[in-house]
Amino acid sequence: MRMYDIIYRKRRGEVLSRDEIRFAVDAYTKGDVPDYQMSALAMAVCLQGMNDTETAELTMAMAESGQQLDWSDIPGIKVDKHSTGGVGDTTTLVLGPLVAAAGVPIAKMSGRGLGHTGGTIDKLESIPGFRTDIAMAAFREQVQRIAIAVAGQTADLAPADKKLYALRDVTATVDAIPLIASSIMSKKLASGADAIVLDVKVGDGAFMKDIADARKLAETMVAIADHAGRRATAVLTRMEEPLGYAVGNALEVREAILTLHGRGPADLTELCLTLGAEMLVAGGKAASAEEARNALAELIESGAALAKMKAWIAAQGGDPRVTDDLTLLPSAPVTTNLTAWEDGVVTYLHAQAIGRVAMELGAGRAKHTDTIDAAVGLVLRRKVGQRVVQGEPLVEVHAKTEADAEAAMKSLRGCIGIANEAPFERPLVLDTVRGGHVGASAATGVVVESRSASLPDLGALLEQAKEAHKSAYVPYSHFAVGAALQLSDGRVILGANIENASYGLTNCAERTAVFRALMENGGTPPAVAALAVVADSNGPVAPCGACRQVLAEFCPPDMPVVLGDMRGNTKQTSIKGLLPYAFGPAQMTLEG
Repeated sequence: MRMYDIIYRKRRGEVLSRDEIRFAVDAYTKGDVPDYQMSALAMAVCLQGMNDTETAELTMAMAESGQQLDWSDIPGIKVDKHSTGGVGDTTTLVLGPLVAAAGVPIAKMSGRGLGHTGGTIDKLESIPGFRTDIAMAAFREQVQRIAIAVAGQTADLAPADKKLYALRDVTATVDAIPLIASSIMSKKLASGADAIVLDVKVGDGAFMKDIADARKLAETMVAIADHAGRRATAVLTRMEEPLGYAVGNALEVREAILTLHGRGPADLTELCLTLGAEMLVAGGKAASAEEARNALAELIESGAALAKMKAWIAAQGGDPRVTDDLTLLPSAPVTTNLTAWEDGVVTYLHAQAIGRVAMELGAGRAKHTDTIDAAVGLVLRRKVGQRVVQGEPLVEVHAKTEADAEAAMKSLRGCIGIANEAPFERPLVLDTVRGGHVGASAATGVVVESRSASLPDLGALLEQAKEAHKSAYVPYSHFAVGAALQLSDGRVILGANIENASYGLTNCAERTAVFRALMENGGTPPAVAALAVVADSNGPVAPCGACRQVLAEFCPPDMPVVLGDMRGNTKQTSIKGLLPYAFGPAQMTLEG
């Protein structure tokens, strides 16, 4: 077998066999295949893609290239959690003790950060005395004793991925979904968890900027887990502004502790309850997400989750007093505030740009050799959609010097928008992808489902309507509209408005979606569950009269409808609310 032939076949778009993929990964890990050939294969994958089987085989080959951890001697279902990265993402520090307190063992290998803030290991090391370089025997004993341990990832874990990732980073081959998914999942599989909950971030501050790409990545990772005989769930979550308020290592630890005290930011708390519920269900500790959420909320309220965090910190050499005395955490010598320059509502907080400001303060690494300052960072005082008054604090800056603080405040002005409009809220959780469930496709074993069968995820549906909005043809009005119609079987049909010089011949987004659904259902009216409509407007706009009549004929009167604009403003109603006195079939007869 020759590497040249493998590259040639993939360049032509052919499907590689298991043996070919194994050969390429094994030979590259051993040094028998040079970087230039592996980079050529990576580029071929970027251009031609991989099917689910190829991607799963690539993942398994990388997972088996080094040490594979085995936790079978530890009772219970071991559940791991992974985030695809974001700004202010403190979930592991909250979820670890919270889920462990519920009886699900957490044996987690984490890494250091490269970019806007440190990784989980960097954050934990901002706790005085906390050690992450634990010997495997001690790590295993700690999980058996207190149900939680988090340590630095060993070099022997998926070495093929480490070597390939470094190559992809310098050859413009990072952003191929098969390569991203196999990189993440090879480490998760090698880490030995029985089940995996994935937090797939979407938006400005995430690697995946687009919900369609994020969903594809989620589906691919869940399919890999199915192939490997593991259970996985992926939750798509918004990352257009930092999660929580804090961006910076000790500041994020402080926020995690406050969350376990029951005083954390609403979005961080909500996300931890959502992900934690999935972890409890996967770990066999709850029959449903609702039951799990209630159990987790009780663990926070009772103090059991905080007590577990104290035990965890003490077990790894840290000072557990920090959970009651936050002044024991590192603090920056300079603290100042960027204040609001006008009255209004915060319309955006660009997560990626805010993350870069935190990195420039010293909270992150531009390169692997940089040293992190645990004390510095940013604390937001307002979130997107909230009202602010001129002169009120917007961002609290924690810096080493006055000059650093001034530079940060100057940069932050360009990261924040304030406008004169009404306060609004945007959904945090956008969608959920599950593996190994009844109704999964035979090809991948993956099903994309709403958060509840009886209550469609309107936030996710709005995001899909925004995707449809991009396909609008509006050369005359320049007023684009996107619609997403969810059917009862979980399918989502998209529509956009298509204009003609004669406006009477224009087809609206809502009707496009309904007519497409009819065609895809073989001409039989399908059962529909929800509708989302997004328009280029200042505030939600209702469908036109023609669309309302069509919707009234093909949709149940109580079906939920969510209307939105591209800024995130939303309004929820129903078909009956849109058109309470619709023209119906009975009126087509003399008897009617």
